[in-house]
Amino acid sequence: MIDLKFLRENPEIVRQNIKNKFQEQKLPLVDEVIELDEQSRKAKQEADALRANRNVVSKQIGALMGQGKKDEAMALKEQVQKDATRLAELEAQEKELQEKVTKIMMTIPNIIDPSVPIGKDDSCNVEIEKFGEPVVPDFEIPYHTEIMERFNGIDLDAAGKVAGNGFYYLMGDIARLHSAVISYARDFMIDRGFTYCIPPYMIRSNVVTGVMSFDEMDAMMYKIEGEDLYLIGTSEHSMIGKFIDTIHEEEKLPYTLTSYSPCFRKEKGAHGIEERGVYRIHQFEKQEMIVVCKPEESKKWYDVLWKNTVDLFRSLDIPVRTLECCSGDLADLKVKSCDVEAWSPRQKKYFEVGSCSNLGDAQARRLKIRVKDKDGNKYFAHTLNNTVVAPPRMLIAFLENNLNADGSVNIPKALQPYMGGKTKIE
Repeated sequence: MIDLKFLRENPEIVRQNIKNKFQEQKLPLVDEVIELDEQSRKAKQEADALRANRNVVSKQIGALMGQGKKDEAMALKEQVQKDATRLAELEAQEKELQEKVTKIMMTIPNIIDPSVPIGKDDSCNVEIEKFGEPVVPDFEIPYHTEIMERFNGIDLDAAGKVAGNGFYYLMGDIARLHSAVISYARDFMIDRGFTYCIPPYMIRSNVVTGVMSFDEMDAMMYKIEGEDLYLIGTSEHSMIGKFIDTIHEEEKLPYTLTSYSPCFRKEKGAHGIEERGVYRIHQFEKQEMIVVCKPEESKKWYDVLWKNTVDLFRSLDIPVRTLECCSGDLADLKVKSCDVEAWSPRQKKYFEVGSCSNLGDAQARRLKIRVKDKDGNKYFAHTLNNTVVAPPRMLIAFLENNLNADGSVNIPKALQPYMGGKTKIE
């Protein structure tokens, strides 16, 4: 959510930003929110004047009663009662207008960084850099579920009977590999100075609307029936929510946290042929990283975060690339974002395994996460997040890139301690 004062003073910048995100249908909202804000401020000014006058008149009534001028005092009392009625009307009007303004402001997209390429959708995303040499072996690589089935490592049929499509049972060495990757990612981030955290897996609606847009909420979140609770789609949501309505001393920043959680997503929309198996599912586990920092440090932390993911994948012998998300592919709260994509030797192309985002002060403004400097001045923090690793997509990349012609799968040296010293699974 952008600053209302900024919109009021820079409506053309906000309009151009909406155009850059190809959301022309939202252009009328700028004039609408300016008009509502003006009405709200007028109501507030009149209400403030009535409150100030009430204090003055109250003293006058007391003085007149003391002087025995009862009729004049009663006339003033009648005026006070009329003013009180008007004041109640104005307060209700002001509250209603402010709620309308807030609702609209939460749908107007954040101002994107000047470095973000302009494009309508993900087809316009721009490759930044490749890490590692993509290899296509001289033997055929099966679909990832076929690889898992060779190890008796997955049961989609049983999961379908128990929970429906979009769920799975992992078993044996594949299940162990899944847990090993998560444990390795946890220690990898701890070694890089991040504080490990296990957060709540459910969050209240005010946290949901604080960390994401309404469209994202509808497409992703599962609501708990009869409760003001939602299952998290990523631990970033409850991790940022940890700081709701808080003020932090400037010298204590940044906060750098890495969290483990299961994640739950509706995954609405059509799914392609390559999104079968365990690529796009309703339940998965993930290691996440978040940063809460001073505004001037968020660009630096953005680079630190995506590099962490690149380094982790490279330590497991998986080639990756980074892809700059264009304006039309950015969620409304994001200032800048890049995807980390892993190489698929079977598909002979890269596919998304993580996303790094700088949200500026948008989440902090919604959740009231503030910082106090040495002079006592308060301002909103900046928040960032990035995927460390999210099995089972990581498993797809891992199995394809470490598969041997004989069907065995190499275990990179970094992961061997988490696999009981195994160098291969066979």
